[in-house]
Amino acid sequence: MQANDLRPGAAVLLNGQIYVVLEFRHHTPGNKRAFIQASLREMKSGKIIQQKFSSTESVEEAHLDSKKVQYLYHDQEGYHFMDLEDYHSFALSEELIGDKKYYLKENDETAIDFHDGAPIMVEVPNHVFLKVVESPPWVKGDSVSNNMKPAVTETGLKVQVPIFLKEGEIIKVDTRTGEYLGRQ
Repeated sequence: MQANDLRPGAAVLLNGQIYVVLEFRHHTPGNKRAFIQASLREMKSGKIIQQKFSSTESVEEAHLDSKKVQYLYHDQEGYHFMDLEDYHSFALSEELIGDKKYYLKENDETAIDFHDGAPIMVEVPNHVFLKVVESPPWVKGDSVSNNMKPAVTETGLKVQVPIFLKEGEIIKVDTRTGEYLGRQ
């Protein structure tokens, strides 16, 4: 693929490693040649790098196989999933799951991307519904304007919510930013 074809979420091979494009910008500085500035996350270590490509440069696309899975549970071995095609279960390490652990609830169906048979990345939807399990009560007089308070969800995610939310309520959370979007 051409560097111009890069988009967030695309997987590319660079120096023998798989990277996922987080963001990119096309620059055309004055009378110089155009280039692409991309932020890439290395899939094994999670390290983020900045890479500059010529707009006509070829980039090797990494072909990922996506499998539907069901998240089962978490224990000391890792996060356990079941392949929904052949029903075998497997565990992924906490390093591979990363911050996506906050958006996985037991029995949820999701997808995992594999490259050459090895799991690379867990896909989560753009938003999830989570139950608030801990949220301090608000004090009368705190409602000056758009005040937020900290809350903890059933998965351990800490998020800022409006002061009127109570424990036990279901909230909608953006998985890309970790921000509160609304109530269910």
